[in-house]
Amino acid sequence: MGYFRELPNLLYPSFLPEKVSSLDFIEVKNIFRRIKVRDDLFNSFIVFQKYEIPEGARPDTVAEDLFGSANFDWVVLTVAGILNVRNEWPLSNRDLYKYCFDKYGDSLNSVRFFETKEVKNTDGKLILPKGKIVDSNFTIPKPGEPTATINPVVGISNFEYETRLNEEKRNIFILREGYLQEFLDDMRQIMTYNESSEFVNGRTIQTENTNITIP
Repeated sequence: MGYFRELPNLLYPSFLPEKVSSLDFIEVKNIFRRIKVRDDLFNSFIVFQKYEIPEGARPDTVAEDLFGSANFDWVVLTVAGILNVRNEWPLSNRDLYKYCFDKYGDSLNSVRFFETKEVKNTDGKLILPKGKIVDSNFTIPKPGEPTATINPVVGISNFEYETRLNEEKRNIFILREGYLQEFLDDMRQIMTYNESSEFVNGRTIQTENTNITIP
C-alpha cells in the first residue's frame, strides 16, 4: 500500500538489541498522523461520486480501474472512510458463504427474524411497506375483506441477513480521477510538520528520548 510512503517520519528512541547507546534513534512512520475527508464535502458531486464496488473487487483492483495504479488503493479507502478493510470492505460471494458457514454452521439457513411483505389495497395504495421487523404471527385486515386477516410476513435467514450487511458495504464515495493530483498535493501538505521543539525537517520530528537516565 503506497499510503505508508506518504506518512511523515518519527525519530524514536531505538528499542533494537543492536543499539550501541541510549542516544540511538530509529526512524519509523508516524502511523498516528492520518487524514479524513470532511463529511460535508461529499455534497460536492463535482469532486466525488457514488460508486458500487463490483463483486470480488479489492481496494487495489478498484484503484487500478479508477486511477490506473493499484498503489492508490489507500486513496479509495481514505475517501470511502474505511479504516478496517477486513470488516468494512464487502466480501466476495465465495468468502461470504465461507464466513457465514463458519459463523452459523448448521444454523446458516435458520430464520433470524421476520419482516413484513409489501401490501397494497384494491386501489393500489400502499398500506403496509415491506421490511418492517415483526413477530411471526403478525396480521393485518385483508384488503377488500375487513373481516378477514392475512399474515404478510417472511422469514429472513442468517445467511440472508449477512448478505444484506455485505451488500450495504458496496456503496461508497470515490474521488473523481481529475481531482487525484489535487488530493495528493493537499494530503502531502497536511502531512508536513510545522516547526516545533521536536522539528527536524518537514517530513521528520524527533520524540523525547526516554532511554536517557540520570546517574
